[in-house]
Amino acid sequence: MQAATVISAPPPVITGSRVKLVNYYYSAATAPIKKRPLLQFSCRRTLMATASPSPPSVGTAPKWAQKTIILPAQSRGCHLVTFKILREIAQDLSGFKCGLAHFFLQHTSASLTVNENYDSDVRDDTETFLNRIVPEGSSAPWKHTMEGPDDMPAHIKSSMFGCSLTIPITDGKLNMGTWQGIWLCEHRDEATPRRVVVTLNGI
Repeated sequence: MQAATVISAPPPVITGSRVKLVNYYYSAATAPIKKRPLLQFSCRRTLMATASPSPPSVGTAPKWAQKTIILPAQSRGCHLVTFKILREIAQDLSGFKCGLAHFFLQHTSASLTVNENYDSDVRDDTETFLNRIVPEGSSAPWKHTMEGPDDMPAHIKSSMFGCSLTIPITDGKLNMGTWQGIWLCEHRDEATPRRVVVTLNGI
């Protein structure tokens, strides 16, 4: 006869205010042959007085605002446009205490970035860097030349800096550092006005 094997322990058997844990022994044929209490202890039932749950506090629902602004055509180079943008969105921006402002440039030959807002030499030096790192002209290796020698370099520069920015909003203002400003980097020789979609979200 094979030795009995413990397969599993079922849930406790509860009778009144007593809890009895029972261990069942099974044979190889899985027929129960013996059960034996392993542990027995008292269980007091305690009624807890609970206060009625208070209603959840009602918070301020997030809100949204969106506006497309048009920046006038600029010469090739990097331009500080913070004040031009703020002038267009000031009224909407003032309604947000905390949130995010997203700026999306709808073009592939210009870009947006955040950088120095004081010394214009920084913008000039950045344009010098871009022109040195991305060659143009007859010696450049680009295949896409149908829109002029500055077009393909403009696409590359646009992807380098990107076409979108996200800036925090605090107490109705863009929360940038003291020396930070928004740049529009124009990468074409003969530019057109540029559209920027501004989306505000917060409370």
